[in-house]
Amino acid sequence: MTGQLIVSVSGIKDETRDFTASFAEEMDSRGVPLSLLVAPRLKDKYRLVNDPETQNWLRKRRSLGDAVLLHGYDQAATKRRRAEFATLPEHEARLRLLAADRVMEQTGLRTRLFAPPRWLASQGAVAALPSVGFRLLAGKTAIHDLTRRTDLTCETSVRSRVLRIDGGFRAEPLWCRALLLGIGRTAKSGGLVRLAVTAKQLGVCGPRQALLDAVDLALDHSAHPVVYRWRPRTPHVGAA
Repeated sequence: MTGQLIVSVSGIKDETRDFTASFAEEMDSRGVPLSLLVAPRLKDKYRLVNDPETQNWLRKRRSLGDAVLLHGYDQAATKRRRAEFATLPEHEARLRLLAADRVMEQTGLRTRLFAPPRWLASQGAVAALPSVGFRLLAGKTAIHDLTRRTDLTCETSVRSRVLRIDGGFRAEPLWCRALLLGIGRTAKSGGLVRLAVTAKQLGVCGPRQALLDAVDLALDHSAHPVVYRWRPRTPHVGAA
């Protein structure tokens, strides 16, 4: 059985776009498409609607085969140390999703795929997603098809834990070695390797090199590069 590899990047904005673009070029040379996690609002008063260059870059990357996922609405307005959708009741989650969906449509980046900040979604958020039109949820330990059933059973889910290289990344050799060993085992056994990085970390030598090593190892074990994608039962083009 052939394994699969998904590489995702979050925190993309004007200040980190060049880091992401440089990394995307390295992935292009390896034949690895990216899953781009996009939030309409980020810290330091960033607003995607006021950043046409990042919008254009994201649209171009999607046209080249990358996937765009909604990655929350306004993490900066969330209480410190709490992921935006981790504890929301259904009504509030729906309001945030609708607001984010409007921005994504306005910028030409609308998507039916959702990856919550820190990969954590409350039961209320999970219940709200299908009612707003989302079809796929990429969570911390699994990828869920929201159009089949909404109880997140294994029948509609692909189990795989996200390996994150973000602001809390540890660059110690032992930790990096353990990360690579785990990736090697998963890829060898035909499993799904999910790597995630923040765009800011792509500008730091240690985390960037660790991610490149992880990608190369998965490819060496014949993992097939893919993106987050919802696949309908009928043979027509899915959302990405």
